[in-house]
Amino acid sequence: MKLVTFDPFRTIGIPNITYVKPENIFKEIDKISEADYILFPEYWQVNSLVYGLKKKIFPNISTYQLGHNKVETTRALWATFPENVPYTQILNKDAVDIEIIEEEFGYPLVAKEIKNSMGRGVFLIENRQELKNYIENNDVLYIQERLPIDRDLRIVYVGNKIIGAYWRIASEGEFHNNIARGASYDFDNIPLESISLVERIANTLDINHAGFDIAVVGNKYYILEYNVMFGNEGLRKMGVEVEKYIHEYLLSDCNFDPNNPIYPKAS
Repeated sequence: MKLVTFDPFRTIGIPNITYVKPENIFKEIDKISEADYILFPEYWQVNSLVYGLKKKIFPNISTYQLGHNKVETTRALWATFPENVPYTQILNKDAVDIEIIEEEFGYPLVAKEIKNSMGRGVFLIENRQELKNYIENNDVLYIQERLPIDRDLRIVYVGNKIIGAYWRIASEGEFHNNIARGASYDFDNIPLESISLVERIANTLDINHAGFDIAVVGNKYYILEYNVMFGNEGLRKMGVEVEKYIHEYLLSDCNFDPNNPIYPKAS
C-alpha cells in the first residue's frame, strides 16, 4: 500500500509513507497519482484530489467539508441531531438586530468566530458593547446560548471507532475548557450516553477523524463542535497512539494484508 502525507507530524510511525509539501502538489503529481491513499491534505487541495484525481483521502471528504467551519457543522447537526445542539443563531452581519439577539439570548451569551480552534475566537459576551465589538469584527455571526458548565467532554473518533475520551475541566474562574487555555484532564466517569451519541453522529455524517466536544447539562448532551485537526496531548496521556489507529483503518479500508502483500506480476 502506497501512502502520501501532506502532514508528517500527524503520520509519524506509519510505514510506507511519502511526505510531499502541500505547495508541491502539482510538481509531484506522479507520486500522488500512484498512491493508494492521501493523508491530511490541506482544505484547498481536497477537491482536486477527490474530484480531479479520484483519490482516497484521509480524513475523508465528508469530514473535511462538514468540519470546515462551525456553520457547516451546525447546519449538518440541525438536520440530523437538532435536539443535541445548543440554541444557536447564524446571522449575517449586515442584517443583524442587536435588540433581537438580546431578547433571545440575554447576557451573558457566547459568540464564536466560525473558523478557529483551541478556544481562540470563542467569546463570553456580557454586555452590548462587547456584542457590538464582536459584530464589527465578524461578517458571519455565530451566537449561542451559554450553557451552565465548567467542563466538557472531548471524545475522539478515528477511522470507524472511538479511541479515547476525557473531561476537560476549566480553571477556576475561567470560561474556556480548552487545554490550551489552562484546563485540566479527568479520564474517569465518561458517560456511556456521550459515547453512543458520538458514534451515531460519526456514522450518520460519515466522519472518520474528529475530536468531538460534548457538554453535559443534566440529562442532556450537547455537541459544541468537532475539530478535524484535534490536539493529541490528552490521548498521549492515555497512552493512545493515533497513528496506529489510522494505519489499521487504512489497511482495512483497502483490504490490504501486510502479511501477504500483492506485488506486480513480472512481465
